[in-house]
Amino acid sequence: MFYEIRTYRLRNGAIPTYLKVVEEEGIAIQRKHLGELVGYFFSEIGPINEIVHIWAYPSLDERERRRAALMNDAAWRDFLPKIRDLIEVAENKIMKAARFSPTRAVAS
Repeated sequence: MFYEIRTYRLRNGAIPTYLKVVEEEGIAIQRKHLGELVGYFFSEIGPINEIVHIWAYPSLDERERRRAALMNDAAWRDFLPKIRDLIEVAENKIMKAARFSPTRAVAS
């Protein structure tokens, strides 16, 4: 199982606006295409104004296929401007769970 960890640093004070629009509209579009949402988080302590969401994929090819489908969805393209200006920095990591990871057992 591969885990995509997407981290966004938002403009100061933008977390409530970002979470509201994602909850009301964006997350349904993402789930339709991306599949398994492991978690969606915002910072409380540590780096401020940070959003992290984690998606699980059985393979990198499946991730690529699902991301392409998301980008080809007109509803997603219409949604992106609603969050684009709230995001200052975006980081993306692909991680693979260790054989003994509890997360691996749950997602497999």
